[in-house]
Amino acid sequence: MTYLGVNIDHVATLRQARRTYEPEPLWASAEAELGGADAITVHLREDRRHIVDRDVELLRASVQTKLNLEMAATDEMVGIACRLKPEMATLVPEGRHEVTTEGGLDVAGQEARLKEVVHRLQDAGVYVSLFIDADPRQVEAAARIGAQACELHTGPYAHAFHAAGRDIETGPAQAELQKLGAAGAAIAQLGMRFNAGHALNYVNVQPVATLPEIRELHIGHAIVSRAVFVGLRQAVAEMKRLIREAAGR
Repeated sequence: MTYLGVNIDHVATLRQARRTYEPEPLWASAEAELGGADAITVHLREDRRHIVDRDVELLRASVQTKLNLEMAATDEMVGIACRLKPEMATLVPEGRHEVTTEGGLDVAGQEARLKEVVHRLQDAGVYVSLFIDADPRQVEAAARIGAQACELHTGPYAHAFHAAGRDIETGPAQAELQKLGAAGAAIAQLGMRFNAGHALNYVNVQPVATLPEIRELHIGHAIVSRAVFVGLRQAVAEMKRLIREAAGR
């Protein structure tokens, strides 16, 4: 079974653009769950550019599936996660200059620090995932520090797929998909859960959803974008259907 986590950050982005109180991320989470979401993902950034503390507090009390809190490995964020205890925390790199997360976490380059963070979160009862590139070094480092899951960065695959005219048979798109598959197999062999996400949409998701051992796909921007035209509940249901179709092949 491949599960769908829906990232609702950009519902908050729309709210913050007007510095007002709507649209409400809490309502978005309910609509996403009614559409079939298996988890709700939000990224509480250091600069609070979209999701803010109040949102996470309300979601922690209200989400009926699973709350996945994306966060930098800072003392502030670890403290928030240990207090609120989301079902899952995904550690991600973060830069104020970036529009969105641009690459995976360098686990191999900061093992000691990240091992401490992982253990603090796990001691608080939080399941820990790491957002990493499809790089064997990073997968092995994630296992060494005790991560329970790795979410592979699918951005390079998505960009190669788009640049090739949305043709999965092209060399660059196939090469990126094969990297994801190899890294995913290594993640599973090392006893971690294989998740994936970033820049996935209604056109490129199915090849990723067919990869062996994949457990969760985390998708946000494409679903929120489609929701502008069809509503969030339907947008989530359509993505869930595509994932189920691919997983059943």
